Amino acid sequence: MTKKITFLGIETSCDETAAAIIRENDKDTADVLSNIVSSQISEHRKFGGVVPELAARAHLENIEYVIKAALKESKISLNKIDGIAATAGPGLIVCLTVGLNIGKSIAAFSKKPFVAVNHLEGHALSPGLEYNIQFPYLLLLISGGHSQFLIVKDINRYEQLGTTIDDALGEAFDKTAKMLDLGYPGGPSVEKASKLGDKNFFKLPEPIINKAGCNLSFAGLKTAVLRESKKINGNNELKFNLAASFQNTINKILYKKTSIAIEMFKKKINTSDINLVVAGGVAANISIRENLKKLSKEKGFKIVYPDIKFCGDNAAMIAWAGIQRFKKNLSNKIDIEAKSRWPLDKDAPFMKGPGLKL
Repeated sequence: MTKKITFLGIETSCDETAAAIIRENDKDTADVLSNIVSSQISEHRKFGGVVPELAARAHLENIEYVIKAALKESKISLNKIDGIAATAGPGLIVCLTVGLNIGKSIAAFSKKPFVAVNHLEGHALSPGLEYNIQFPYLLLLISGGHSQFLIVKDINRYEQLGTTIDDALGEAFDKTAKMLDLGYPGGPSVEKASKLGDKNFFKLPEPIINKAGCNLSFAGLKTAVLRESKKINGNNELKFNLAASFQNTINKILYKKTSIAIEMFKKKINTSDINLVVAGGVAANISIRENLKKLSKEKGFKIVYPDIKFCGDNAAMIAWAGIQRFKKNLSNKIDIEAKSRWPLDKDAPFMKGPGLKL
């Protein structure tokens, strides 16, 4: 019987201190032996967003406890683990270095293999924790820092079809929540407020909806929300209407752009058997899930979401990506450094900044 690989994963790319123990199983998915996440929401709530220095300090304070808790819950001792995986980027450098350095230290001390994981690859492969999905598949990655359509061809092989030319979707949710004084974190706050409003009350712009392929833009929508929010004057009904209209506009944009990405995927892969994986923190939004599920029925493709607990930043997906990379002989030396920017498709054009042509 082939030995099943077990990894410790560590994640500190932003404001979640996380550690997990993951083991392969006979279904080609994972047994999640532990998945500990220490949230910093309370530390950042009063600022309405993540303060990097505070986040890094909290990681330093929590990382040892979180790793010990993960080992204890898994009932696995460190000497029984086959390797260590830690997020090396992209993210906030001051935060990344905390988890990366402790991961490298544990690997060196225990003489275990070390894998530096791209946080985005963690999201891209996260459905594999629960589902045996065959390559290639189309990925819609929507999070606080990233919004992309990618073809996932294999481990370490990605082709970008489209990306945001300005703000990430999660950032647009956070800024909208802040403008409407709905609280932090923004995504869940806007989703909750939207249930109380009329989604058709405000007519908001859908930037680059009919051009630029499946590239995305949310800056103009965010500006429109700001303009309308200044007219509300404390009227809760209008506030909820604006939140609902914003989310409805997001759904219309994703519906159209995902349709385009599906057609692009079909042409490039030459297949009618299509799996769309929607991953990242914003993939936890139920309205977005239902919207894209409707599209999947219309277009005849299968849609796969990670469990909500694996949508936000977590170490289970990092350990799982670590296992997959380890099996491909993609381990790293412990002198590898953190990267603030680390695209999955290194050949994709950088789609932000003045002078961008669409």
